[in-house]
Amino acid sequence: MTQAFDAAAQQALLESRVAAALAQAKRLGADACEVGASVDQGVGVSVRLGEVESVELSRDQGFAVTVYVGHRKGSASSSDTGEASVSAAVEKALAIARHTGEDPAAGLAPAELMAQELPDLEVHHPWALSTDAAIDLALACEAAGRGVAGISNSDGASLSSGEGVRVYGNSHGFLGSQRGSRHSLSCMLIAEDAQGMQRDYDYSSVRDPRQLRSPEAVGASAAERTLRRLGARRPATGRFPVLFDPTQAAGLVGHFLGAIAGGALYRQASFLCDRLGEPLFPDWFSLVERPLERGAMASAPFDNDGVYTRDNTFIEGGRLASYMLSAYSARRLGLETTGNAGGARNVRLQAPLASREALLERMGRGVLVTELMGQGVNGVTGDYSRGAAGFWVENGEIQYPVEEFTIAGNLAQMFANLAGVGEDIDTRGSIHTGSWLIDDMTIAGS
Repeated sequence: MTQAFDAAAQQALLESRVAAALAQAKRLGADACEVGASVDQGVGVSVRLGEVESVELSRDQGFAVTVYVGHRKGSASSSDTGEASVSAAVEKALAIARHTGEDPAAGLAPAELMAQELPDLEVHHPWALSTDAAIDLALACEAAGRGVAGISNSDGASLSSGEGVRVYGNSHGFLGSQRGSRHSLSCMLIAEDAQGMQRDYDYSSVRDPRQLRSPEAVGASAAERTLRRLGARRPATGRFPVLFDPTQAAGLVGHFLGAIAGGALYRQASFLCDRLGEPLFPDWFSLVERPLERGAMASAPFDNDGVYTRDNTFIEGGRLASYMLSAYSARRLGLETTGNAGGARNVRLQAPLASREALLERMGRGVLVTELMGQGVNGVTGDYSRGAAGFWVENGEIQYPVEEFTIAGNLAQMFANLAGVGEDIDTRGSIHTGSWLIDDMTIAGS
């Protein structure tokens, strides 16, 4: 990076600011207080057609204070972590708290649940990357893709590299911090035939830059993905099995996690309300959380309430084994926090895995979905309807690309109809999953 980022110094500074804010809130009469602070710095470059399009050096920081006066809550935030701004945020939060209504569920998580150990989860891998070197990598990525026969144009390639520090403290005496990094490289290309243009992309995203795929590999893969979309047709209308590519299967996991999140549950805005212990998936399927996995994309020793994180099992043997709760949502539901303030961390599947070829053979005739569009998911009813693109499958083999069609179903039925999971695990995000084969969905095409 052009400007050095001293993570240790930033961590010490934010910890001192958080401690000062907690002390000030106590002096001014708050019964309890919690403070979160973060700072992130990075470089991002984008190129197109062999030319530099943009270079961005970013630095983002934030400071958020929440105070409690009895069961009254007030919050204030600032993008300035200077002493004066922090002090003003504390005063503003207290003023708000004294004029809000009481909420019996408001307050800190129980003191006995605060994280006691803060291990190094190996998620901080800074990259001494100059702007010129970042540009060279992005140019090499695009050049590799544009050099593939049949690629007619480019939407460009981009590289980003960043690191940051997160600090959280509360008036229980808890003060925790974590450093982290993230690096990514992507490329989007265009191909054209008599039927029109098609575009697709590929990317690599990691904590440790040494694990980043080579620019040549990302560019070549983006080209391959783009070219295979040429000649797309609309599929037949009817009821068919659907094979969700890993990137799209991760979205299905995301919809499930949203449905078991405490906020949706206490608002009665989830199709999985009051379903704890019931079968949702086949009995060979389990879904777990591993927040202490070293080097993973979402690892953290404490959640946004300061509660220690732990392995959780959300689906066990096909049954809904646990909700996903923060301290607040747990109180609203009369339950205990699961250490999930801020969401799930490192979601993993436990299931027998099959090859892509085996899943296609089992499918026989249907659609492989590689792209989804639109927001047609109703969290209250589970109804699911999305625009899609992908490939038509006949006799267990991919025949041709398809586009401009809709897939529809209901998430509860889709989960129950899960017929297989692929061994093609996508590890680029916090949800690791392979392809999902779902029996009997509605396809609306030609």
